Amino acid sequence: MKILVTVKEVAEVEDQFEISGLDIADSSLEYDLNEWDDYAVEEAVQLSEAHDDVEVVTVTIGPERAEETVRMALAKGADRAIRVWDDSIEDAQFLDVDTKAEIIASVAEEEDPDFILSGVQAGDDANGATGVAVAERLGFEWGAVVNALDLDVDEGIASVHRELEGGVEELTDIEIPAVLTIQTGINEPRYASLRGIRQAQRKPLDVQTLDDIGLDASVVDSEIERTDMYEPESEGDATLWEGSAEDTAGELADFLRDKGVVEG
Repeated sequence: MKILVTVKEVAEVEDQFEISGLDIADSSLEYDLNEWDDYAVEEAVQLSEAHDDVEVVTVTIGPERAEETVRMALAKGADRAIRVWDDSIEDAQFLDVDTKAEIIASVAEEEDPDFILSGVQAGDDANGATGVAVAERLGFEWGAVVNALDLDVDEGIASVHRELEGGVEELTDIEIPAVLTIQTGINEPRYASLRGIRQAQRKPLDVQTLDDIGLDASVVDSEIERTDMYEPESEGDATLWEGSAEDTAGELADFLRDKGVVEG
């Protein structure tokens, strides 16, 4: 059995940041593995540990910088990795859900996985639609927002709990091949051990272009266009008092009176 796991490198923005053109300046960003994808990787690795002959392959769309994030997934137990990137992707202003889904689906067609696991959403754009869009392109069954999974390999059935709105949980059976989007809390992602980190450096990481996966540059065309990037003006200010409750209580009371919140 083969499990394909989508992995995304996401940027975290510092409290104080600078804007460069239509993007936040790289100097204000720190990169890490997407939180939801971390749970998807862990679920795949646990399945590989529970069943025989399971290969876990990660796929990411990202520049060379993203290989550090990819190697972290390898250090946690994935067997090999695929990174898709070329000049067409790098030059694209924006990769929308359709583009990402088309790229991942093209990789999946080559890999022929039994399962595709994806994080419910990414911490940067929070679209929450890529996994289901991949399933549509492949003609796979799918389950979104999965917070528990029991796989019967012999029957080819995944019994999943899905977290729905209003605190409702759905229990359903899904035939594989299938795409599942994994919710945080389904497991406890492991830390990468020093041994795992060393082993990750020797695991295969295949870099592919759009041409390699049978796509051309038109796949990155999008109807979505970014026109501006700016920091919104503050609609209010915060006042902070330092000191003990006894020292600041009077100052707070005076402040509230000045604002007309309490009578003098």
